[in-house]
Order: sequence, then C-alpha cells, then structure tokens
Amino acid sequence: MLSLLRKTFWLFGITILLIVLFLPGYTKLQELRDKNRELAKNIKKLNMENTLLQEQLQRLERDTLYQEKVAREKMGVVRKGEIPVKIISEEGN
Repeated sequence: MLSLLRKTFWLFGITILLIVLFLPGYTKLQELRDKNRELAKNIKKLNMENTLLQEQLQRLERDTLYQEKVAREKMGVVRKGEIPVKIISEEGN
C-alpha cells in the first residue's frame, strides 16, 4: 500500500515537472503559429495589391486614354485652352 502511494506521488510529481517544463514552450509555439497565420494573410493581401498595381502600371504604359484620365484626376493637368475648375465643398467650413 505504501509502495503504491509512493509510486503515485512520484508519478504525480513527474507529471507536474513535465508540465512546468514544457507548457511555456507549447504556449510560445501556439503564439508563433498564430503570428505565422497572420503574416501569411498579410503576404496574400500584399501579393493581391502588388498584382493590381502591376496591372495598373501596364495599363498606364499602354493606354493613352487612361494616361490622360490619371493625369487629369491625380495631377490636375488640363489641355491647352481649357480652364481648370476647382470645386470646394461647404462641409469643410
């Protein structure tokens, strides 16, 4: 009976020791897996954004109408003889 109690005590002690030793490493592993998933999502998002930007660049290099549209909207370019008009919203006041 005493031998069984002693074995149970040692088994319990070893179990606790193993938990104390390996739990922090397991927790860190889970954190790293979560971070890896998050970074993989970010990479996927950035790859999609990169693809869209490359398509836009190709369109800018080849499509003159798109070049004109971008020049007018983003850079405020006007043709000779045109008068630029700037609309100011009243919400900003």
